[in-house]
Amino acid sequence: MSDHQELEQLKRWRLILGQAANEKLTDLAKGQGLLDEEYSLMDEALAAIYDETFDTSQDNQNTSGKRSAGLGSSSPKLTKWLGDVRSFFPPDIVSVIQGDAIERKGLTQLLFEPETLSQIKPDIKMVATLIALKGRIPEKTKETARLLVREVVNEILTRLEHEIRRAVTGALNRRRHSPIPSMSGLDWKTTIRRNLKHYDHNSQLLIPERFYFFERARRSKEWTVILDIDQSGSMADSVIYASIIGSIFASLPALDTHVVAFDTEVVDLSEQCVNDPVDMLFGIQLGGGTDINKSVQYCEQFIHDPKKTLFILISDLYEGGNQSALVRRMENMRQSGVSVLCLLALSDGGIPSYDAELAKRLAGLGIPSFGCTPDRLPELVAGALQGRDLQELAAAMTVTAKQTI
Repeated sequence: MSDHQELEQLKRWRLILGQAANEKLTDLAKGQGLLDEEYSLMDEALAAIYDETFDTSQDNQNTSGKRSAGLGSSSPKLTKWLGDVRSFFPPDIVSVIQGDAIERKGLTQLLFEPETLSQIKPDIKMVATLIALKGRIPEKTKETARLLVREVVNEILTRLEHEIRRAVTGALNRRRHSPIPSMSGLDWKTTIRRNLKHYDHNSQLLIPERFYFFERARRSKEWTVILDIDQSGSMADSVIYASIIGSIFASLPALDTHVVAFDTEVVDLSEQCVNDPVDMLFGIQLGGGTDINKSVQYCEQFIHDPKKTLFILISDLYEGGNQSALVRRMENMRQSGVSVLCLLALSDGGIPSYDAELAKRLAGLGIPSFGCTPDRLPELVAGALQGRDLQELAAAMTVTAKQTI
């Protein structure tokens, strides 16, 4: 390793370990300065959240002599800190630092002042924090908070909407063809594919010899999809993803979509889901107890044709209500013909802590319980609508996820 590379490594370790390691690392660098102007600003931004060492500057000391958060109650200082963090670190690291600023230092001022909130990089963790604190956000900040939430919602919609629409449409359009012509039932894909040999190179036109039509146009509300979402605090990311995905389902004419959220009480968000997913998210109350059985009982009213119903429970399965009754309901639902599955997590991260015993009991009843990333949900829903074995599909997705890690 060259001297230059070794010095760069020491600089990085200095940023990681903070002021406490400065003397030793400087000795290793043979007296060379480790922090130039840019590195000093980065160090200051990180130290405000992570460094608890002594500080010689009077304005950054508290009565115990330890370094405080370094941001105090000054809005300009906080705004500068946010600007420094966004300037020096990539977006994924910015999200982590912002989250730590709130959790480790209690800097709720990030959320309570429009000028500082507007500097925040919005992400799903920040949306979860805003939702959890929505009752405490001042009136002057509420519109800025909504704009941040809407930005994240739009990002998720852009990422998932096309694939979900394509998966649902593809799953429901697999029908026998009909000899009766109908423009609404014209199967363009099959017509083009089977007539490619009739392409005229001179005119550059495809001249079909035969047209193919679906047996009928897809019925409205052909399937019922029910999302039953656990609002407990550990499920925050899953709640947000599930709610937004529910709004995508609600926009599809072929699906009769119901979105329900629960803790010890049940809230039906289906109407807000159709109108505005941001309103729906602000209708969620993260935290509290859990009565899964009560929510499943509520959802049973939406099942009219069991063989055309998909029920997705999004929960870590820590049941505070009647667990035996819950298992009976889930079993009866599946035996009636409903496609039933439990997502222990619907998030980009791993599976949270969950009740492994209850998950095992449900799996023994033919109800798969597993974690799923939002990007894999279209495949899962398409498989359910096509009548595929959900346990086999869940097993295949779990194996793929492990291989990806």
